[in-house]
Amino acid sequence: MSTHPAALVPQRLFDDDAAESRWRARFTASRVSLPSWARNAPQRCLYTSNASGVWEIYAWDRSTDTHRQVTDRPNGTSHATISPDGERIWWFDDTDGDEFGGWVVEPFGGRPRGTEPVSAVLGVDDGYPAGLDMGSTVIAVGATTDDGTTIWVARGGDAAEAVYASEHDAGVAALSRDERLLALSHSEHGDSRHPALRVLSVHDGQTTAEKWDGVGRGLQGIGFSPVPGDPRLLVLHERRGRDELLIWDVEADVETEIVLGLPGDVTADWYPDGSALLVAHTHQARDTLHRYDISTGLLSTLDIPRGTIGSAGARPDGTVEYSWSSASHPSVVRSLRPDGTDSVLLAPPGKVSPGSTALSDVFVPIGAQADDSRVHALFARPEAGPDGPLPTVFAVHGGPHAADEDRFSPYRAVWLDAGFAVVHVNYRGSNGYGSAWRDAIEGRPGLTELEDIAAVHDWAVRSGLADPARCVINGASWGGYLALLALGVQPRRWAVGVASVPVADYVAAYADEMEPLRAFDRALFGGSPEELPELYRECSPLSYVDRVASPVIVLAGENDPRCPIRQIDNYLDRLAEHDVPYEVYRYDAGHGSLVVAETIKQTAIEVSFARRVLGLE
Repeated sequence: MSTHPAALVPQRLFDDDAAESRWRARFTASRVSLPSWARNAPQRCLYTSNASGVWEIYAWDRSTDTHRQVTDRPNGTSHATISPDGERIWWFDDTDGDEFGGWVVEPFGGRPRGTEPVSAVLGVDDGYPAGLDMGSTVIAVGATTDDGTTIWVARGGDAAEAVYASEHDAGVAALSRDERLLALSHSEHGDSRHPALRVLSVHDGQTTAEKWDGVGRGLQGIGFSPVPGDPRLLVLHERRGRDELLIWDVEADVETEIVLGLPGDVTADWYPDGSALLVAHTHQARDTLHRYDISTGLLSTLDIPRGTIGSAGARPDGTVEYSWSSASHPSVVRSLRPDGTDSVLLAPPGKVSPGSTALSDVFVPIGAQADDSRVHALFARPEAGPDGPLPTVFAVHGGPHAADEDRFSPYRAVWLDAGFAVVHVNYRGSNGYGSAWRDAIEGRPGLTELEDIAAVHDWAVRSGLADPARCVINGASWGGYLALLALGVQPRRWAVGVASVPVADYVAAYADEMEPLRAFDRALFGGSPEELPELYRECSPLSYVDRVASPVIVLAGENDPRCPIRQIDNYLDRLAEHDVPYEVYRYDAGHGSLVVAETIKQTAIEVSFARRVLGLE
């Protein structure tokens, strides 16, 4: 491995004290997630917050309005749940962000001083988490390793027994309220991107029901009815080319599709009495919330602001609690009561984050059928300065099955403060635009998305927004992969590349990554690198490193199980052979960081690098 030039770490980004304080305040301002609550003790809640400077788990007792920080680990904690009786908190214990580990448990009120949390279930092997659900006496937990997926069931405090094992990707979907039935998601048909469902008897592990919609059509089990003895499972399907809902009586094997007539994708969860569904609807990068009455089929719209919902849930009294933000307004956790009163539910401590700039929309034609093939992009320009042409950062999202939405982003805001226009591209592969759009990258990943990014780049230049000589391609994870790929495939479009935790050498990445991602890649490419060597090479940034002509900075986590460090080193070693300026920043964590100071540092490194290269400092 070569020694690579280390990234310069700026002490500050702006000479103006107010500007410097403002961008940092957006990251350091305390934030909270939507609290989840114990099913049978809804006054006891869990949430995540960055109030300590690291994202950790917090417990909240609503009856006394007391808050307690549950976890305190150097690299943070993100996965936790609470037992139905509210007495125990489970959290996932990995090592420095590597995502491999096991569940531990401690009392809601805190463990005795000097003691450590204990293993939550005896008999469960460590692995990457593959789902968890628990009742009063039954616990179902899944884990994935290089050998495949195992799902265990523990009954009445006994050691867990394996009820399912497969070389394929799978996971716990839902446990019925009476704890008789366990739904799991699996990909035994060979396509983890479009899973099937199986329901097992908790008593003996035997199969009770199966459902698979066939090639290219996935099913996701959301949750069983909250009514004990009710065997109905809420399911997400894509039979008509987008995410829709059905209710499946798994014992009678009778299903009822729910046709809502909404133009985008939906998901949902049960109201606590089982009479209605809380529906979250996504369309063109914005969300709405609805109540669907199961008996009457009536769909009513809840009155929430325009923007994006992070998550939402219905309380036993019918109150809907939700986390919300927009591009201009920082995230907030709100409560919408049945009488229509909407108020802040949980205000984090400290100063409120400064706001930012609203996003605008553009729909750019791609291909020959302009009316049917348009890529949706979101963009913003700095509030001060010229209208254009501007230095422009094309910040492409990861996933690829994700999407950029009208949500608040401190990261976007600092680029705007630095004088850049920002463009987000919801390329083919993104969620929220139907199954065909999401799956259009299958068989040609990376290169397909670059066609859409190029079309939006052409629009941005043609419209006068972007200066073609000062365009930055930027992304993290899958977005980092696209950034490196773009630098080699489209070298004349980009003046700077910024790639964080990227796939850089696809063949080596496949060899080293966590098994669920190998399964994802096999479904995405149509096979493994051994089966499709030419396709993997064609879609790998390493194959085009000789064509990279613009300065690039790469950020990488030493413990990343998703985009492992060796394949990034392979790319950098090849890049070092060419006369292209580049810098590298490595940090001791996984696929990103939960430490606020580290996030600020990485952001400053990226923005400063682009400004130096473009002569803007």
